[in-house]
Amino acid sequence: MKALVTGGGGFLGRYIVEQLQARGDEVTILGRRKYPELEAMGVAGMQCDLQDKKAVFRSCEGMDVVFHVAAHMGHWGQWATFYNINVQGTQNVLDACLAQGVGRLVYTSTPSVVFQHQDLCDANEDQPYATKFDSHYAHSKSLAEQLVLNANEVAGLKTVSLRPHLIWGPRDTHLVPGIFAQAKLGKLLAIGDRKNLVDVAYVENVADAHLLACDALSTNPNVAGKAYFIGQEEPVNLWDFIDLLLERAGLSKVKGRLPAKLAYGYAGMLEGLYRFLPLKGEPRVTRFLVGQMSRMQYFELSRARKDLGYVSKVSTEEGVDRLIRSLKSAE
Repeated sequence: MKALVTGGGGFLGRYIVEQLQARGDEVTILGRRKYPELEAMGVAGMQCDLQDKKAVFRSCEGMDVVFHVAAHMGHWGQWATFYNINVQGTQNVLDACLAQGVGRLVYTSTPSVVFQHQDLCDANEDQPYATKFDSHYAHSKSLAEQLVLNANEVAGLKTVSLRPHLIWGPRDTHLVPGIFAQAKLGKLLAIGDRKNLVDVAYVENVADAHLLACDALSTNPNVAGKAYFIGQEEPVNLWDFIDLLLERAGLSKVKGRLPAKLAYGYAGMLEGLYRFLPLKGEPRVTRFLVGQMSRMQYFELSRARKDLGYVSKVSTEEGVDRLIRSLKSAE
């Protein structure tokens, strides 16, 4: 199989590339820079931006499947940036797939497309899209996912969307390093009552889900045009999980706590200052981040198990061990 992975040099994308290669597929990555270490492994590389429509069209030529993983991340920034990359960039990928006769597209989405500061307990894929967003990232990903699913069965293209929550593991450059950095500065506070249960998704399991979804598009007619939540077998208490990671890494556990309502008001004030003054950089905390860190967010995974054959092959405990070993080996 010939596969294109957008964002194939990133955290999740690289694991997808490695798993595809391990089973003998021919892989090309599309990214904004070169990745010599992947090219040395036999991975072809195309350097371009998702907004470069002609280059995206060229990258899809001859592909059997596209894994669209690349996105502009973050909880702060300009709407135009998120829209141009996450929405228009996704439309460019879809147009390229249709023009080049690509048969399958697997899209990396997020549960944030259905989140609007409410607890989500055992939520399934019938949960409607959010109508109000405190995050340009979540809003843009919602629009992009709808583009992907609406394109299903157009000109023979089959599409599916995966929604992993809080991806973590070795080589993470975003979630866990950010938590550790705040902890080292003594600025990490628990938000809310510390009782919120959340799904977390170990990165190798998420990559495996992408390959399962790709294969299921060819074998299971129920998969095309659908979205699926992805996580571990059981949710974790978010703050207990963070404390575990900190303790295993030799850092102090989270000591302070801020009520969610107070944190939300403080975040709104900060956003206003950064938006209207304007201030450089980004707020230390945003309303979206407060919601993510204080609300229940765990999902019913039975549809992914049934339709995709998904199971979390790497347990949360084993994933933590692998993460800590990787951090210590990098010291």
